[in-house]
Amino acid sequence: MTVSYQVPPVRNDRKAHLIGGGIASLSSAYYLINYGGFQGMNITVYEDLKVWGGAMEASGDSKTGAAYIMRGGRMFDKEAYSALYDLLTGVPSLEKPGNSCADDIRDFSAYKPTDSHARLIEPGPVKIDASKLGLNLADKASFVEFTLLPEHVLDGKKINEFFTPEFFTSNFWFLMRSTFAFQPWHSLTEFRRYCLRFIHEVPKLYNMSGVWRTKYNQYDSIIAPLIEYLKAHGVHFFNDTRVTNLDFTVTEPDRWVHRIDLVHGGVPTSISVSQTDLVFTTLGSLTSASIIGDTQHAPRPASQADVDKDPTWALWKEIAKKQPDFGRPEVFIGNYKNGAFESFSLTFDKNTTFFDKYIAWSENQPGTGALVTFKKSAWGLSLVVPHQPHFANQPETVQVAWAYGLFPDEVGEFVKKPMKECTGEELFLELCNHLGFADDFDKMKVNATIIPSFLPTTMAQFNVRRPGDRPQVVPKDSRNFAFLGQFVEQPEDVVFTVEYSVRCAQIATFTLCADKSGKPPREVTPIYRGWLDPMVMARATKVMILG
Repeated sequence: MTVSYQVPPVRNDRKAHLIGGGIASLSSAYYLINYGGFQGMNITVYEDLKVWGGAMEASGDSKTGAAYIMRGGRMFDKEAYSALYDLLTGVPSLEKPGNSCADDIRDFSAYKPTDSHARLIEPGPVKIDASKLGLNLADKASFVEFTLLPEHVLDGKKINEFFTPEFFTSNFWFLMRSTFAFQPWHSLTEFRRYCLRFIHEVPKLYNMSGVWRTKYNQYDSIIAPLIEYLKAHGVHFFNDTRVTNLDFTVTEPDRWVHRIDLVHGGVPTSISVSQTDLVFTTLGSLTSASIIGDTQHAPRPASQADVDKDPTWALWKEIAKKQPDFGRPEVFIGNYKNGAFESFSLTFDKNTTFFDKYIAWSENQPGTGALVTFKKSAWGLSLVVPHQPHFANQPETVQVAWAYGLFPDEVGEFVKKPMKECTGEELFLELCNHLGFADDFDKMKVNATIIPSFLPTTMAQFNVRRPGDRPQVVPKDSRNFAFLGQFVEQPEDVVFTVEYSVRCAQIATFTLCADKSGKPPREVTPIYRGWLDPMVMARATKVMILG
């Protein structure tokens, strides 16, 4: 059924200020133009960095192919990413005239379906049957109880406070941990939300056959076309712009932002904001204070000060002082080691040895295997070998892959150093040993560039939290401001997804662009609630019990 919406008339004087250059702000600009009655020329996006896309930024050298960098990647599925597909349906493809970006994802996922033959790996290396989830009777009972309990009962608890120690040796845990980046000390509340939101994927976790992917990395496939669309509509983009403070006016019953303080190109300035203008602020960042190494050098040591002085977190801390319901950033970055993550990008120029060996060993062509996870890796190591080319500008002679570790403080099995202290070459050596490729290491590293990225805050959104630690997208009595990103509260939805950022953009836009009667220009895209579908639950329960 097609739903029609009443878009507010365009007002030439109303402005929107979007702080942060990630997918949440970019999505907000799209919805403000299409449903909020805003002209693109009256929307400005501010970003401290020289690049756009936030955590979805990726880069590479199209001339030599020697320095492609991916700090992470994203998997989607047909059901759970409804808000993302809503957005991308309206963004024209840069790849195929007449297609939308949503069409591109659907077409590519049909052309290159995922069916992993090497999902979980024991030492040897031995590809094991990951369809056997390996839960004991106590944990099966706990899982059922866990899904039925009200969320508030779990507030403030860790995952390892609910399940037995054996749970964390099961295939189910390794599948969930590597797919979504959970650790035993992370929030039980967040883990429950994930288990419910992706309960329909449980029967397919062992081979990832429910996964949809973009043809290229997510910057080229999503961010670049979205920016192209917004620029075509006149949206202004300002890099090298650090927003340092927001000043609020508080009356009964309204609150609004009346001034933005920022530094652009090293010059401090302020912008006056009216009650009818809008200010959307992305709180925190998953890639803030990132530290990059290279093939011969480890990333320099990180510190709490690196995180504390990051502009995205500094702004949230400043805002949080002003009103009690603006969240508690210290819960997420008070100890950066709780959220640390490390990835490394692998670029092979005119040397196919690694890819040839991977294809023969895994029985997966690039782009069809999703994650390869090594169960006994102290680093929590997983490998992703995407479809080639993975960058729109990637030469035919170049192949790229990436890997990540969830425990960068731990010492490797083969390279006896903490992951975070390893050079790119040492990271590659550890990976090759886990794959059983060590005998050909010297051959594989010829013309190979390995770029480590240490990310202090990537998993901070999974920290144990309580009500109020994350602010509402649109705080009570807000006249003109909203909060965006992975550190705002959206009931039932899951952080660490593009979906979360897009949906909060919808909530912010449709709430603050309501008409005088309070009616929004359209409804927020509904969350897929597979846990309420008896058939979905029956299939998942069968796998959990028999696996």
